[in-house]
Amino acid sequence: MTEDEARQWLEQQFDVPRETWNRLERYVAILLAEMDRQNLIAESTRPHVWARHIVDSAQLIPLAANGGEGQWIDLGSGAGLPGIVVAILTDRPVQMVESRRKRIDFLNAVIAELHLSGASVFGGRVEIVPPARAAIISARAYAPLPKLLESAVHLSDEKTIWVLPKGRNAQNELEAASRSWQGAFHVERSATDADSAIIVAQAVRSVRRKA
Repeated sequence: MTEDEARQWLEQQFDVPRETWNRLERYVAILLAEMDRQNLIAESTRPHVWARHIVDSAQLIPLAANGGEGQWIDLGSGAGLPGIVVAILTDRPVQMVESRRKRIDFLNAVIAELHLSGASVFGGRVEIVPPARAAIISARAYAPLPKLLESAVHLSDEKTIWVLPKGRNAQNELEAASRSWQGAFHVERSATDADSAIIVAQAVRSVRRKA
């Protein structure tokens, strides 16, 4: 996907108004400027930021379209991908979870700069976030699936939709998780990379096996 194709995809999927475009463009500018101070995205992806990061994040929104009303929780948000993108493109409240101080400060600065009143940052590890019933949970490059589910299951209930980009290892991670976790899992192809995939799940629960 080229940068022009990425912008066209966004327009087709979300009918993006001018104010939202302005926020997306400002976010990209802030993100690239911050790269001089901390490594938020891979340097090799800088020329392809709209395809590799903005659309790669935005594609999760349609996959979570059946999620009920309520909070979107983004685990290990880092640069705000997908959390900031979701907050810009939707009216849903978004809580981003991030443990690294520089990135917490960056996310809070972006929220203030873009006036994203529905977005917030929890500074700390996922495991210590207070229990919640998120409508949607996302995680991009956060942890292998079994560890991810273990650390965040307390933020979900049976209605929560999980949208988890997993690159080329999606099927392998799903098979590894199936030993300890049950639910309605399926794999979607990525819109930005034909070789990558996204795990979508609901009714996720731990399987406690007795000896």
